[in-house]
Amino acid sequence: MGKTLSSEVRQALQDIYYNERAGRGKEAFAILERASAAGDGDATCVLARCLCGHQYVWKGHGFPEDDSRAERLLRKSVEQGSALGVLVALRSGELKPDLERKMPFASLQEAFDDVLALAQEGEPFCQYVIGNVYFWWDFTRIQKKDQSSFSSPAACKAYMRENISKCEDWFWKAFRGGMYFAANNLNQYYTKGDEDIIPPRPERARDLWKIGAEAGHPIHQSIYAEELEEAGRKEEAFQWYRKAAEGGNPGSLTDLGRCFFEGIGTAKDEAYAVKCFEKELPEGRPMTHNLLGKAYFYGRGVRQDHDKAFRLFSYAYDKGSRWGVFYMAKCCFNGWGTTQSYSMTLRYLDEMNWEYWEADYLRALIYGRGLGMEADIPKAVALLQKISSHGDAREELKHYKKTIFGKLIRR
Repeated sequence: MGKTLSSEVRQALQDIYYNERAGRGKEAFAILERASAAGDGDATCVLARCLCGHQYVWKGHGFPEDDSRAERLLRKSVEQGSALGVLVALRSGELKPDLERKMPFASLQEAFDDVLALAQEGEPFCQYVIGNVYFWWDFTRIQKKDQSSFSSPAACKAYMRENISKCEDWFWKAFRGGMYFAANNLNQYYTKGDEDIIPPRPERARDLWKIGAEAGHPIHQSIYAEELEEAGRKEEAFQWYRKAAEGGNPGSLTDLGRCFFEGIGTAKDEAYAVKCFEKELPEGRPMTHNLLGKAYFYGRGVRQDHDKAFRLFSYAYDKGSRWGVFYMAKCCFNGWGTTQSYSMTLRYLDEMNWEYWEADYLRALIYGRGLGMEADIPKAVALLQKISSHGDAREELKHYKKTIFGKLIRR
């Protein structure tokens, strides 16, 4: 690597990390592939990171996930002489002894110093990598230190504290330079601390997502919008959801649609909400399917269609979401969009993790009328009495009475 990054790598970092909302991720990916093939080890290192999924790169770029190729590329970057690749391989657990012997550096410290020089010159990605060296304790291997290197546990702890704490400044420099991922580690550093060495200071994490949102990072705009919504600041939340969606953040178009669907921070526009859900449907997110399913279930913003609703809820259910189980239960009870099945109705109702009066009402109808099972009138009456503040339950209760022997029967 020397002590400079190629213009190709600098441009790729700008488009992938610092200005991701510009939507030039795919072009940057192609630049990295060409530079890597031409022998640029830094390009190979960043390309490897792009293949490691949303924990390492913004999901909005739509990069493929390929752990096997990422590992091969990371090893290749070390062999190509990238000091950046050495530190990233170290952090990823890929810098095994055989690979370390192949690196064209006299020591890990030499590779660290090369990246440190770039960090000191103001390169945000390198600042982030240096911050990680301290945050994840990789400095102990670089400096060849262990407990036996110190005269006492107290001396060891002081050494650890001194080094770990250096991550804070480097992460802030990277974050302010546009490396939005640095905020994630700053958040963890402040909210959790580090064992008994660094105490938590959660108050310092309070404005991280706001800073990232105002800097234009779509994922931070989404997180900040969620914070504002939870705080009851719905109009502000709506504006940030909209900015996140405009920036291409995955899932934010669904959040924007939800705001329009329910009138959260803006006037209701159910037809526009449906358009938002439909645009994001190909992404396959369970919540998008659930919300669009609800629109079709009730005919809100779109013509009512229980067949489509049940298919949408079923897709989300198969992906692990239980959000729509009440609607699926009601479809099974009435035979809407699926075969009528009272046993399936009860199964879905039993998977609800929230209280809802109509769920108890459906149970009461099945138990009291003996639908698909032997009647259990006492259980039905108990459920109806529990929800007797609702008119449907009061009307259904009129069908039950006690005999002179005190037995509950259905009229």
